[in-house]
Amino acid sequence: MKKNRLLTVLTLPLLIAFAHCGHKPVDSSAGGADVSEVFSPRYIKKTMKLVTDWQLKNPKHTPTDWTNGAFYAGVVAAYQTTGSRKILDSLMALGRRTLWQPGRRYDHADDIAISQTYIDVYRLEKNRHMLEPTIDTVNKLRAVPGPESKKGLMWWWCDALFMGPPTLVKLGVTLKDPSYFTLNDSLFQQTYDLLYNKEQHLFARDAGYLINANGEGKREANGQTIFWSRGNGWVMGGLVRILEELPADYAKRGFYEQLFKEMAAKIITLQQADGLWRASLLDPASYPGGEGSGSGFYCYALAWGINHGLLDAATYGPAVRKAWTGLNTLVSPEGRVGWVQPIGADPRRNFTAESYEVYGTGAYLLAGSEVIKMK
Repeated sequence: MKKNRLLTVLTLPLLIAFAHCGHKPVDSSAGGADVSEVFSPRYIKKTMKLVTDWQLKNPKHTPTDWTNGAFYAGVVAAYQTTGSRKILDSLMALGRRTLWQPGRRYDHADDIAISQTYIDVYRLEKNRHMLEPTIDTVNKLRAVPGPESKKGLMWWWCDALFMGPPTLVKLGVTLKDPSYFTLNDSLFQQTYDLLYNKEQHLFARDAGYLINANGEGKREANGQTIFWSRGNGWVMGGLVRILEELPADYAKRGFYEQLFKEMAAKIITLQQADGLWRASLLDPASYPGGEGSGSGFYCYALAWGINHGLLDAATYGPAVRKAWTGLNTLVSPEGRVGWVQPIGADPRRNFTAESYEVYGTGAYLLAGSEVIKMK
């Protein structure tokens, strides 16, 4: 079967589903693309540039905010995919504005998320001053107990597993110093032990969403445990960024690979007919249409897993194609990624086609950077 025909077979039912889920079909999204075109390299590069440009012109937060940690991870991916000098210039401009400094809280994962981008730009430019503030911040984290560590658990919320671990692992690779890997292993394991549900293969957002031994705790309207879509998307995106960096023979790599595979197997069972995921993974009926940021991270992670041989293409490929088709219904003609749940610690209902956030844009760009590599 020819590729275009295969894509049509996979995605034609989605167009019917879109008519019932509140999202516009792909032919009214960025560039007026039809279903098969959204998988063409030309379309993906064009739309990634459009989306990046729109978001850079519509900033929302201080440059070192955790939200921008996710956005600029996507901007780096957009540069790597398109080779756009304009996008590279925006990364250099970020560093000039921030003086390559992380956020002010040295022991908070949110405030070193932006350092992932600094490390990536350093690898292009080889200018040591781009790296020094991050090295100083992480070394202080190792040496000086701060407010977060005094709580007994440094990374106590699942989102932290996107923010902190890739920075530590990237730093270890860049400096050829595996002690950063060891630090990450210790902190990651603590969060995993507390928040990972080994039956559901999903993470609680934090301890406030755990169900106790008596079955008591916060639940969705349908009685299910609350598993936040974007929170688990943060985790899967973070796992990708860890696995991209860790050496193949690293002793603890198998732990991250196994966790990634477990979560991927669960996540594809929760994808909805329009290719997207709802803000609450186990109670999709209680929430409006597909949520852009969680869906973007899942598309990114699943496509990466296929591209790197960790996930079976026959099993996961249809889910990625459905997800990418669905994501492109969220992109407005000017390049805004909509239907993104606003900042919050749990599933929310108060978002629409006009709702955007920089992390939703970052997730879309990361997804595109992997979808374009799929065979």
